[in-house]
This record gives sequence, C-alpha cells and structure tokens, in this order.
Amino acid sequence: MHTLKPLIYLFGYSVPLAAAVGIYLGGVYSYAAVLLAFGLFPVLEFVLPAPRENAAESAAASLSGRRLFNAVLYLAVPVQYAIVGYLVYAVAQGLHANLFELVGWILSVGVSCGMLGINAAHELGHRTKKHEKRMSQALLLTSLYMHFFIEHNRGHHRHVATPLDPASARRGEWLFPFWWRSVSGSFVSACQIEAKRLRNSGLKPYGLKIQMWRFTLIQRGALTAIGVVAGPLALLAFALAATVGFLLLETINYVEHYGLRREFDSVKQRYEKVQPHHSWNSNHLLGRLLLFELPRHSDHHAFADRQYQALRYFERSPQLPAGYPAMVLLSLVPPLWFYVMHREIDRLPANISVDRGEEIAIAA
Repeated sequence: MHTLKPLIYLFGYSVPLAAAVGIYLGGVYSYAAVLLAFGLFPVLEFVLPAPRENAAESAAASLSGRRLFNAVLYLAVPVQYAIVGYLVYAVAQGLHANLFELVGWILSVGVSCGMLGINAAHELGHRTKKHEKRMSQALLLTSLYMHFFIEHNRGHHRHVATPLDPASARRGEWLFPFWWRSVSGSFVSACQIEAKRLRNSGLKPYGLKIQMWRFTLIQRGALTAIGVVAGPLALLAFALAATVGFLLLETINYVEHYGLRREFDSVKQRYEKVQPHHSWNSNHLLGRLLLFELPRHSDHHAFADRQYQALRYFERSPQLPAGYPAMVLLSLVPPLWFYVMHREIDRLPANISVDRGEEIAIAA
C-alpha cells in the first residue's frame, strides 16, 4: 500500500472544517457543513465509482499497526473539541447576527458531532488500548452520549438484528419513532448491562466505579461548566448541537440494519452467530472516507476487532442502493424510504433472513 494512503482519510475532517468556516463567515455559510455533507456529497456519490476491492490479507495485517492510520484517527479528538469550543465561544460572544445564523451553526456543528465525533469514538471504542478507550469516551462527551460506549460494545454487537436490540430497525418502522425507541432503549440497555456487571462482580450499585454514574456526572459537569462560563444561550446551542449529533448516529443505525434479522434456533434457544449479511453494506467512496470505513458495516459486525483501514467487502452482504449521506436523507421521507428499501429487501436471496413483518422469537 502506498505510504500516503492513510492521508486520504483526512477527508473526514472536511465537515468540521466547513462548520468552522461557517461560524467565521456567518450568513449563508453558516450552513456550509450541512450543505456539504447532505447536498454536494450525495450528488458526487451517484457519479463516483464504488470500488469493491479489498486489501490483501497480508497487507491488512500490516495496515493494522500503521501509526499514520492511528494518527489520522486520533486527530478527531482535538478537532472535535475545537469546533465545539468554537461554537460555544462564538455564541457566548454574540458573534451571530440573527437566529438564521445560529441555527446554521448548531446544525453544522451537530453534523460534525455525528460524522466525526461519534464515528471516531465508535472506532476507538472497539480498540483494546486504555488511552484509545479514553479518547472514545472524550469524543462521546461532545454529543452527551457517553452511554454509547457501554451499550454499543456490549449490547448492540451482541443483539444486533434481533428484537433485543433497540438500535436495529424493524421493517415498516418509521425513522422518527425509531429515534425514541433507540435513544431511550439504548440508555436503558446500558444501565442493565452495568447492573449485570455489578452483580457478577459482587459490587454495590453506586459509587464512581460504575461507568454510568461516572458518565452521568461528567456530562452534567460539562453542561454546568458551559452554562456558568459561557451563559445559557451557549449552553443551549451546545446541547442542541449534541442532540443533532446523536440523532444523526441513530439515523445511521436505522439505515445499517433496517429489516435484517438473525435466525432464532428454537433448539439451542439462541440466535445464530452474526454474519456479514446481517448489516447493510456500502462501497460508495466518499461515505467510506468521511466515516472511517463505517459503511463497510457488514465486515465490522462480523469481525468487530478489525480496524477501519482493513474492513472488507463481502459479495453476500446486502448492498445499499446509495451511499450513507443519500440514505440518511432518504430515511427522512418514510414513504419513499419504504418504497426503495422494501424492494431491496425483497430482492435479497432467500437464504438471507429478513423481517417480513412476522412475529419473531425473543430469547432471554
């Protein structure tokens, strides 16, 4: 692999850069990040190739340890904090001329929270090194979604494509009710996972050893600090941008597993092992670069410890008809989403399990 190839993932920083430019210039530029991510990029993905090539296994093994790939990923922490800090500072100083600009800043920084902050946190949260896990938690703080660190790794990956997973969308489920089900269900799931860990460890359900307590205190501390130092309007702007960020994450969850199901083995009383065909895959290049290869989601769920630069395409994995930015936009119009995606689901081979609206067994 060419030594400069890791640098192509710097493309993922185009969104926070556009958000920063929008805050600086104001006016219609306030919406620059939104227009870039969900205006220009979806159009380009329809005309650009969607390469299916995989790195050779020998190359993938060497890629995993490449310091430059990690450096590009680690850069997300200072960049994300810089753009969130810039929003808080600009609002506190009253640099916005009117509500139109303020809304644009919030949406643009919110898109950065979802596309860069949470997404980089997702990749780092799967790593084994302690400092990488800390970076993941720090990034999730910028979207007030730190429980994702618990639920995603120990809940979603275990229960994906089953009725036990709040982040796996059912066939015919509208996006907006899904937001509520996934946001609330994921928080409850994280609490249950922590409670089970405590029971198994013989610990009491209180104290700072409990991650959910720590995460809650850290987030409340951050909100309090922003409110005291920067004022209520800056606090509101930050909270709204964080909300845009985690709702963008949940929209991507909706897209990634919509209508796909794992078979339930009534004899063994458990679901089949997670396979590449239990997630929707996308090879569209811009989405892959923007999201550190997250659109190659089939490989990620089948082999969660595989680092982003080594994720592969599988012939058997269901393929989205467009890239992630376009699919996010499509999901916002449920009738059109159903029209497109139900046709895609019905075209899948018979040996791929899908949700056809029938009752599905729920294992304890």
